[in-house]
Formats: sequence, structure tokens, C-alpha cells
Amino acid sequence: MDETREKGTSFMPKFDANGLLTAIVQDGASGEVLMVAFMDAEALAATRESGKAHFHSRSRGRLWMKGETSGNVLEVQEILVDCDQDALVLKARPHGPACHTGARTCFYRKLEGAELMRTEDTQ
Repeated sequence: MDETREKGTSFMPKFDANGLLTAIVQDGASGEVLMVAFMDAEALAATRESGKAHFHSRSRGRLWMKGETSGNVLEVQEILVDCDQDALVLKARPHGPACHTGARTCFYRKLEGAELMRTEDTQ
């Protein structure tokens, strides 16, 4: 166990071999999980500096701010850090739908048997 990282007060993000860590976004008011994305050091720094959620787009290979084209930004209220500092929870105030499909959350379906069923109140 890395005592300094796991029990200390210093922020020492532990990025994976690709330079990324997992970021789970929750609605700061309701606690609902809105989306999961990845952050590199640049995205983390931009988020902390601006107060708006930034991520590393693996498909585009670049930094992107959530809502940069749609206007559906995520205003970050708090950042929680897990025990070994390789994952974050961003508590945020969404300005519009979090999902690129237009759904409030990216988690708008649930698995029932072998089928995906839409959950209630998803748009």
C-alpha cells in the first residue's frame, strides 16, 4: 500500500499506462450518474481551472470540453478522489442533457435478460 497516496492529503493522480483516469459524472443535486469519461492531465487541469468538465476524447485523440458544440456543459461543483487516486467522481450541475443522444443521462437503458429496456423519464 502506498500510504502517502492512499491515506495522505496530497493530490497525486495515478494515470494508467495511456495517461488516463476514469471520471464518473454525477448530478450534484440528485446524485444520478450522468456519464463516464476519461481524463488525462490536460483535461484535469482544464477542469480545475475553468470549473467546466473537460475530458480526453479517445476517439478524437484530443481534449474536449463537455458541451463545446452542444452547449450542454457540466459545471463542476466538487471533485471526489478514490482511495488510490486513479478514479474521480465529478459532482456537477448539468446545463442540458449529458448524453450525446439527447438523453438526460448516458445510462438511459437497463439490462433485462438479454434485452436493453429504456428507463423511465430519459429525455
